[in-house]
Amino acid sequence: MNGTSQGPTSTAATAPGRARPVVTERRGPERVDYRGAFAHAPLALAVVDGEGLVVCANDALAALLGTGPAGLDGRVAADLVDLASDTRTWHAYREVLRGRQAKLRCTRRLKHPDGHSLWVQITVTPMPESAERCEGRTVLLSAADISARRELQARLRHVQMHDPVTRLPNRNLFFERLAAALEAGAYDDTSTGRIGLCYLDLDGFKAVNDTLGHRVGDRLLAAVAERLTRCADRAGYGAVTAPLVARLGGDEFALLVEDSTGTEQLADLADAALKALQEPFDLAGQRLSVSASIGVVERRAAGTTTTGLMQAADTTLYWAKTDGKARWTLFDPERNAHRMTRQTLSSSLRPAVERGEFVLDYQPLVGLDDEGVRGVEALVRWRHPQFGLLTPNRFIGLAEEDGSIVQLGRWVLRTACRQARRWQVAHPEREPVFVSVNVAVRQVWDSDLVADVAEILAETGLPARLLQLELTESAVMGSAGRPLQALQALSDMGVRIAIDDFGTGYSNLAYLSRLPVSVLKLDGSFVRGFQYEEGETHTNPADEVIVEALVRLAHRLGITVTAECVETAAQAARLRRIGCDTGQGWLYSRPVPADRIAALLRSDAP
Repeated sequence: MNGTSQGPTSTAATAPGRARPVVTERRGPERVDYRGAFAHAPLALAVVDGEGLVVCANDALAALLGTGPAGLDGRVAADLVDLASDTRTWHAYREVLRGRQAKLRCTRRLKHPDGHSLWVQITVTPMPESAERCEGRTVLLSAADISARRELQARLRHVQMHDPVTRLPNRNLFFERLAAALEAGAYDDTSTGRIGLCYLDLDGFKAVNDTLGHRVGDRLLAAVAERLTRCADRAGYGAVTAPLVARLGGDEFALLVEDSTGTEQLADLADAALKALQEPFDLAGQRLSVSASIGVVERRAAGTTTTGLMQAADTTLYWAKTDGKARWTLFDPERNAHRMTRQTLSSSLRPAVERGEFVLDYQPLVGLDDEGVRGVEALVRWRHPQFGLLTPNRFIGLAEEDGSIVQLGRWVLRTACRQARRWQVAHPEREPVFVSVNVAVRQVWDSDLVADVAEILAETGLPARLLQLELTESAVMGSAGRPLQALQALSDMGVRIAIDDFGTGYSNLAYLSRLPVSVLKLDGSFVRGFQYEEGETHTNPADEVIVEALVRLAHRLGITVTAECVETAAQAARLRRIGCDTGQGWLYSRPVPADRIAALLRSDAP
């Protein structure tokens, strides 16, 4: 042979007792020096055998790890780059060594001998088959220094996760921390397993922005953040971590207490925050005073969701504001249940009318002179599929708020008139009873009440004189324009107009002379003052004097008087003596279904 062709040559120092991986070198016009490429490559490289020991390493890896290349030979590769620190990575690494996995890529934080830390991306891949000229498999380990990239990512994350005005953690970071705190297993046996939140909103901050500008507003927010941070630091003194202070947006802040010790700790923190913010702020020559409202929630972390906690905090903050502002309010499950019930009822009012969930009960109106039934008041009930039978005080206010009172009131009016007409037809032998129906003021404003009444009377055949419409005193106070015209038109039609709960409002008697009122219904508070037995001294003579004066005035104006809440025979006797016309109350009957009224009418017939 001429010597120009040679067999395979070794490219790395051999560890004692171990076979070398052989790198094949092509010989020819262009010789490729693989040993030189490996040794001087800018990427840190090492060849690792099937047992996980370094066979050879290049200068770049030695520089990265702060040692000489020769000092790496025979070392355990996993120890050099921290591959055994977590089970998942270690298992994947072993699978690559055994040839069962094609690649491993992971990121590790390493400690350099000079003291600084660096972030390294590790990649482990099997060596090409052509290189496997030794016993067992070998893999190529590469390490890339990504410290600069990680530092940039950290700076970008800080910008992304912090508010530029206050430099506090922003909404994103707050919810990240909250979610982590609520994860299963976030608390060990030495912790309380509880979490607390103070959700804070500045009172009147919009006025500062509008009058002094956003620049002053931003300075105020930054000053508020400083004071809240000091409060959190003091609250966290001696604890593992201080409460997290975050700006959630606008003038809303949150103080998150992980591992809470109870509501007392949260109350102390809320108190400290309120006091800190009550001190005036001196900003750019402006002296500003602000206050805050705080919703406080404290509960077990287990079973609590991020959404549930924030909904409770938002609700409690709303309570603090509606209760007068400049205060903190603790979450109350019973109060929240009532609010949720209101929301449920409000959202289902309109469909309930269409589904026929409402029914009417009737309470007799009795003549005090002969105790005969003169009429009945229709009282609506809601047979709710979830909450059972509900009385008007549970839903009428909601219906007035959302406007469904118009639809509901029309149904009540039609049903009551139809029933009164049935009684009239079924008992021709006696004087027919009238039916009294409550009307909300919104029904007068939001619908054509006159047209509705005329249509229903024509449809049911009930004479107008047998319909009485009850309005509260506050609803008719100051009546003018459309309400007054509607009441006058109804009266001209023959419908009776009654003022309900008379005596509870302003009791301006002047409107009795200009409104077409037929009946005054005295509020039950007057009648309850008649609680005495015959022969005993009356405990509140003023009640009797007032009632007697009102009855005489009403009669002089041609108005009849009905006393509500009559519960005893003594009350009925006294009301009869002072001239009251009719009575209504449990002495005669509770509100009952229509068939019970029919039986009462039969027994009352002459």
